[in-house]
Amino acid sequence: MDFSDTPEEAAFRAEARAFLAANAKTRGGARPVLRQAGLDADGVVLCKKWQARKADAGFAGLTWPKRFGGREAPPIMGVIWNQEENEFVVPRGLYEIGLGMCIPTMMAYATDEQLDRYVRPALRGEEVWCQLFSEPAGGSDLAALRTRAERDGADWVVNGQKIWTSGAHLADFGIIVVRTDPNVPKHEGLTFFFLDMKSPGIEVRPIQQMSGARHFNEVFLTDVRVPDSQRLGAVGQGWRVSLTTLMTERLAVGDVQRPEVDDLVELSRKLRLDGKPAIQNAAVRERIAEWHARSQGLKFTRFRTMTALSKGDTPGPENSIHKLVNASKLQDIASCGLDLMGAGGILMDDDLAEAYAMFQSALLSSPGMRIAGGSDEILRNIIAERVLGLPPDIRADKGIPFTLVPTGRR
Repeated sequence: MDFSDTPEEAAFRAEARAFLAANAKTRGGARPVLRQAGLDADGVVLCKKWQARKADAGFAGLTWPKRFGGREAPPIMGVIWNQEENEFVVPRGLYEIGLGMCIPTMMAYATDEQLDRYVRPALRGEEVWCQLFSEPAGGSDLAALRTRAERDGADWVVNGQKIWTSGAHLADFGIIVVRTDPNVPKHEGLTFFFLDMKSPGIEVRPIQQMSGARHFNEVFLTDVRVPDSQRLGAVGQGWRVSLTTLMTERLAVGDVQRPEVDDLVELSRKLRLDGKPAIQNAAVRERIAEWHARSQGLKFTRFRTMTALSKGDTPGPENSIHKLVNASKLQDIASCGLDLMGAGGILMDDDLAEAYAMFQSALLSSPGMRIAGGSDEILRNIIAERVLGLPPDIRADKGIPFTLVPTGRR
């Protein structure tokens, strides 16, 4: 199979590389990431400037309609851009959810007037979006949500709680799925909306994470009024709309995160074990070889997605494979890096720790990667059922009204 760029793809890759070289620092010798944990006021400003610069140059929303500032380019161009951007240090963490999940859902279901109002400001980074899905009592089962909405004239009144909402404290708008009918099976009683995050009755509380970050939030909604005109899809069809968001989310969170195998190799060359560079230790080399092999497997699995996109097809369930393997690999590599550092592994100061504390930060944040966009267990079910064709799990709540679903003690 030939994975070489077509002439058109090669020309775009060169264009993207030239823009990045002129506007960003390469990864070598620079701080490896601008962490989402660092989205303070200065970090937000940097993200907004970078997003506007990309939009002005035509590299934001590559596949989006030209009327919104996109290029209407084939999806493979977005893959190429991500590959090239990954080689540079750029501000990240503010727009991935909005541009990667929320706005694509809007473009599938919102009215033309709504799209004219919301898409271009989001693309330029002028407005930030978040995704209000997970709930404390739902676990990994999105359809088990209990946030409810009741019709009141031209509005819906929303009450409930969402959790793990990334960027809610910085968001201007959000997409939300709620329960509008508890007397039908759980997947059938959901409805999807978008809302103003500054609406009365919305309280956002950042969650202090063990990594020191505060970009996750719990969101409380008390008598929040949402106009019916901000409903996406039909009443009771929220699950169908949610699937649009989940498909794009799984693709987004499956991207390669650092540290990677090359980062571990570089660290192993700098640190010493038994008086020699750690890279010469047989056990270290064995682990690096294992993760290199796994990385190559991920690379070629990713090529399946690229092949589908280049043909205009929709990527299949291989995205679940990529995300499942990549999240655990990140955790393993980070743990190995800290083992090599010994006592130095406790340092979290970017200026004192090896590799700017990249391994420390990754180890503390990587468990979240095994939950975001579908937990390991959910992904294994998807792979088993949709890739291997195995029988589905027995589900006690299948086909019965949500009000009759068995629950634990309260």
